[in-house]
Amino acid sequence: MGWLGLMPHTTTLLFFAIATLVLTASPGPGVIYVAARTLSQGRRAGFASMFGIESGEVVWIAAAATGLAALLAASADALTVLRYGGAAYLIYLGIQRWRQSEKVETPRPAPLGRIFAQGFLTQILNPKVAVFAIAFLPQFLDPTMPVLPQVAVLGVVYIAMAVVVDCSYVLGVGALSGRLLSSRVAQRRAGRIAAGTYVALGMVAAASGARLSR
Repeated sequence: MGWLGLMPHTTTLLFFAIATLVLTASPGPGVIYVAARTLSQGRRAGFASMFGIESGEVVWIAAAATGLAALLAASADALTVLRYGGAAYLIYLGIQRWRQSEKVETPRPAPLGRIFAQGFLTQILNPKVAVFAIAFLPQFLDPTMPVLPQVAVLGVVYIAMAVVVDCSYVLGVGALSGRLLSSRVAQRRAGRIAAGTYVALGMVAAASGARLSR
């Protein structure tokens, strides 16, 4: 049959690509992190955060292929810890960003390596990606075919869609960052907006986790 015979059908790939585009384009912790980093430090930081985000998504896709996602789905406690961990980390980022925005001097840019690592951790603890790996991706798998090749192909499609979406955010926000950050007042406002968004997302994620654990 060969490798091509183990791939999902073309119709399945098309529906998956459309659904993934809608899913990744909707605002979530990953999108907000990329946009906030781009707004505060420009496109280089935005792309560094994007690569960190995508690396975290690769880990989740690998987890789905190896069965870790199924293990988390079977353990309500593990999934609850993941949700609250992601919520707490988002709130922490928000508090840190708010403190930076209150400084009178211009904050020193964070190293690209740190931005990448924060993006990676943000997506590892992102409940939205967890739900994707546990509940969304398996819906497009054919149980009569080997799982690993299907997950690999769907994973490539997902990462491709995510890269397109995140690049659009980086380029779009980057085009505005020069104007928005041309003054101390604009810097402070941008920092507060980013910080408030982080905290709000963390609280929503925590509330969602509490509701789902009941």
